[in-house]
Amino acid sequence: MRETISQRGLDALVMQNRNDWLGGYVKWFTDLPATNGYPVTVAFYAADDMTVVDMGPFDGRRELCGQDNLRRGVGALLSTPAFPSIDYTRGYHAELLASDLRSRGVRRVGVLGQGAMPHGFVTTLRERLAGVAFEDATDAVDEIKAIKSAEEAHWIRYVADLQDKAFLSVLEDVRPGMCDHEVAALAWGKAQSLGSEQGITLGSSAPLGQRASFVGRHMQGRQFERGDHFSLLIEVNSPCGYYTELARTIVLGRASAQLLEGFAAMAEAQDHTLSLLRPGADCAEIAAAHDEWMIAHGLPAERRLYSHGQGADMVERPLIRHDETMRLRAGMTLAVHPGYETESLFPVICDNYLIEGEGPGPCLHKTERQVFEFV
Repeated sequence: MRETISQRGLDALVMQNRNDWLGGYVKWFTDLPATNGYPVTVAFYAADDMTVVDMGPFDGRRELCGQDNLRRGVGALLSTPAFPSIDYTRGYHAELLASDLRSRGVRRVGVLGQGAMPHGFVTTLRERLAGVAFEDATDAVDEIKAIKSAEEAHWIRYVADLQDKAFLSVLEDVRPGMCDHEVAALAWGKAQSLGSEQGITLGSSAPLGQRASFVGRHMQGRQFERGDHFSLLIEVNSPCGYYTELARTIVLGRASAQLLEGFAAMAEAQDHTLSLLRPGADCAEIAAAHDEWMIAHGLPAERRLYSHGQGADMVERPLIRHDETMRLRAGMTLAVHPGYETESLFPVICDNYLIEGEGPGPCLHKTERQVFEFV
């Protein structure tokens, strides 16, 4: 990373995140996620240890000198009690970071993930650093972040196995009369007991012939009864914070022909996409080929995101979508989850794959690709 930013003539990278679901820059650079909506701001220097601004007392400062066992690579840890819900604190992080950047004489700063940076933070930082040049360095960093190291690949395999075990716990303990949130809690509790740090378990039940969608806890009040089906998504991370995701359908009884046919079609669609995931492949072209396949089989073209990178973020580049410019490379990990919704049906499948030299390796999940029936 230092080689890359030095080649671009940058003195530092600046990032801020507020969660560890889609806040992977802070987590990827520091090994510690932002949580609870609290902002964490990082300056990654081309020739010095990082500076981190975190939640804490006013004017807090610890000189770690890159030697702390927990905050590895961090030179100075600054703190201030700033909250996104308290608007007048919007510039507090920027003021501390600007002082640190200015003390090091930076002239060019690369900004990461501008979509995650509050307007107040960016405005204050630019005001305090008049004369410093800012540029978007996100693409350059994403190209590096998307390629998983051997250690990252290990934790990605680990969490795929963890999710298999979480799904198995649902199969072992689910019973008629449970509320949807209790079914999701079976997966969540098992994942937590196996070391998962964060994530989501989405899903809902419905009678056969009605759509059962992925929804969150606030919409999981229905009871799952015999004859119903349940769509379940387990998207939790590993003990080291890396994500994969697994989705299957459970039926308390016999599945309908419509549901089985829909699932079989999505399994075929997943196979079709996997056949196209080769190093050097254009993501937009893969997305177009998927739409062609769906339409040729009498199904709707994709209007959401059906395949994407994962790692320190639940969703990270590359996206298999029309607007993605990154090409596939060996070492990337992708979730592939084709699906479609009608009033009567939500067939979906989701698994993860690591891209190898010639294409995707074996499925990282071992859960069988089927609709699970309890007759």
